[in-house]
Amino acid sequence: MPDDLRDPKPAKIRCDACPVMCFIAEGKSGACDRYANHAGELVRLDPLTVIQSGAKAVAFLDQGNNAQDWDGDVIQGGRDFVTAVGAGTTYPDYKPAPFIVSQEVEGVDMVTVVTEGIFSYCGVKVKIDTDRHIGDERAVVRVDGEAIGHVMTSEYGSKMLSLGGVEHLTGGSKKEGRVTCDALLRLCNREAVEMTIDGGVNMMVEAGKAPVINSVPEKLMRVGCGSATIGMFAKQWYGHVDEVVVVDDHITGVLSEHEAGKGLDMTPSGIRINGRRSTPGRYFQVADPGTGWGGTDVEDPLTILRPADPKRAWPGLRLLMISTTGEQWAYFILDDDLEPQPAEITPELLVVAERIAENCEPSLCSVLFMGGAGGSLRAGVTENPVRLTRSVKESLTHVSCGGAAAYVWPGGGITVMVDVMDMPTNSFGYVPTPALVAPIEFTLRREDYGTLGGHMEHIQPVGDVVTRDVRRVAQQSLQSDPNARENYGWAKGDT
Repeated sequence: MPDDLRDPKPAKIRCDACPVMCFIAEGKSGACDRYANHAGELVRLDPLTVIQSGAKAVAFLDQGNNAQDWDGDVIQGGRDFVTAVGAGTTYPDYKPAPFIVSQEVEGVDMVTVVTEGIFSYCGVKVKIDTDRHIGDERAVVRVDGEAIGHVMTSEYGSKMLSLGGVEHLTGGSKKEGRVTCDALLRLCNREAVEMTIDGGVNMMVEAGKAPVINSVPEKLMRVGCGSATIGMFAKQWYGHVDEVVVVDDHITGVLSEHEAGKGLDMTPSGIRINGRRSTPGRYFQVADPGTGWGGTDVEDPLTILRPADPKRAWPGLRLLMISTTGEQWAYFILDDDLEPQPAEITPELLVVAERIAENCEPSLCSVLFMGGAGGSLRAGVTENPVRLTRSVKESLTHVSCGGAAAYVWPGGGITVMVDVMDMPTNSFGYVPTPALVAPIEFTLRREDYGTLGGHMEHIQPVGDVVTRDVRRVAQQSLQSDPNARENYGWAKGDT
């Protein structure tokens, strides 16, 4: 058949939502799965999300079971709030934000600038509520063998991770960047990620759920260090036992030596502890860190004891050893040689052990997204980007992420941090440069927006935005190309 009689091949269209600049064929999505070619028109696949006061967030163009859910408070209160989830991006930088929405709130004309930012400078801080030793400070955290972050300084009852960042996203190999981006995306969208820590544990982390360490789900966050536990429960032990040792990786407590024991006029027991004595009844470094009692490597608590002082200890002395979560305990009575012998715990002491566990909080993983808002984010708001930064610092502009309150770090720039559990589900996307795509909103008075050089001509009343046709999406009929991820390393389609 002559070439001029053949059906013309459908033209590909170019997407300029990120620096990859995909050419997308009909019925296919781009490398990010966020934009697609539908009948020759570039469309956004994810629905724009609006938080309604007193209701769940609604996804426009009824997506049925795909609608975003929302369980948190609406920080704007009493009005619909157009989030940046599904809004689209401002790349390249000279374009105004996709939505600049005006709305009257208590007689004040407010403007919310809505955009999905492309964050190369971003990562997550992960708080893991557990006493277990997961790895040394500065130990490398890996996913699929690639370094994606490191262990930070522990906090009270919690281990901390710093994951992602521009050095891992773009500063290493292509595979390191791809794996880091994928791990961050899954963590921010509340999915489980398996990771290993050099010299430490294997761990499953998922926002809002307990960590799984070496295949064992964690249950409790410690009630306090060994010294704090002594202080809290000393009166409840008094009269039922002669000595209590609370095993803890940080501070191991000894009741009769502790100020709480002295305040109760307890007789010094002569029970002696390995480790470095700090103040009376408080000991450091009684054992190595580990996944045993109180975050130590202790499996047999007697290993942290030195021989009892024969000048003070006595046969029949009642000794309780317990962990900071109350999950591990052992009861002993000293024999004639002052050696601890296992004995059946008394009901009174068992009640206190159960109360310690009761006062512990559930073990939990918390994931906080952290990113630096610059580039197209600020240019999408104003022609004079530094004025937006100043407005944020002066508290004239409120910053939120998917409607959730964001903490803005002091100092230069707009560096934000937000708990992903406060955001609608699936708020995050990615572009294969690689970088995360995260929603961000700037809300301020209309007159202040004009003062900072905002794109006033692009302001739309909220009634014009919150409509069923604000996004033309045919998500059911658009299929991703599963065979072309090798282009641009891992992108789909021609790039």
